[in-house]
Amino acid sequence: MSTTRTSNSALTWSLPIAVLVTMASVVGLMVPAVYAQETANWTLQAKGQDIGNLIAVVVLLLSAREYRRGSTRAGLVWLGTVLYLIYAYVVYAMAVHFNGLFLVYVAVLGLCVYAVVYSIDGLRGHDIAFPDGGRRLAAWTLLGTGVLFAVLWLSELIPALVFGQVPGSLVEAGLWVNPIHVIDLAMVLPAFIIAGALAPRGRRSGLFWLAPWLAFSVLMGTSIVAAMLLIATAGFDGTLPPTVMVSVVVILSAVALVRYLAGAEEAVTSA
Repeated sequence: MSTTRTSNSALTWSLPIAVLVTMASVVGLMVPAVYAQETANWTLQAKGQDIGNLIAVVVLLLSAREYRRGSTRAGLVWLGTVLYLIYAYVVYAMAVHFNGLFLVYVAVLGLCVYAVVYSIDGLRGHDIAFPDGGRRLAAWTLLGTGVLFAVLWLSELIPALVFGQVPGSLVEAGLWVNPIHVIDLAMVLPAFIIAGALAPRGRRSGLFWLAPWLAFSVLMGTSIVAAMLLIATAGFDGTLPPTVMVSVVVILSAVALVRYLAGAEEAVTSA
């Protein structure tokens, strides 16, 4: 697939995704029946994700438009945004009680997965250079984020396994297992760490993935902060430390992403 066709198809994929995500998020925020079967904690987390998804829709459409106009760095942001939506809608489809939006969740998940499958080769085929400027900050940000959240999740899971208990977060959310633990520990956090480890060595497989995963980190962190603020507003305790921690991750990821892509754009322009 040519790079031109890929950039055009990114916008084609993005339009139905944006419509469905907007619909699901607005309905989730406005219609109490959607999360009526969830615990108060899980409902607030879902609504925080809905807010994050609306932000992601804006980023998705803007990055798809700029990618279509020839900006490869916008294509990398677009890829990270679609990865974020895949993550979000795996959670909706698998860990929210069956409701009227179920098929919308499944449709968004399927569209996002195939958007990546049919766009990734063309995006990787773009002739983009990844200079040293911003590389180390981007790599260390991903490495640090990956290790931080791996330690955080394992510090909750390992004691529960050792003592034969259920983690407190599962009780609060009313879940059998937490899909966030599964997705993070099995896929996302290893991807952060691998990209962060390979990039400083100049490995293209690491350099390519820095920007998408940083964009993912910004969007995911923003949705978590939104959820924490909703939980705090509802009167739950203990939200300040995680809110501050994730806010720092969002800021660092955003700064690292901008610096890294600014350098990449200069390299392409001067080539």
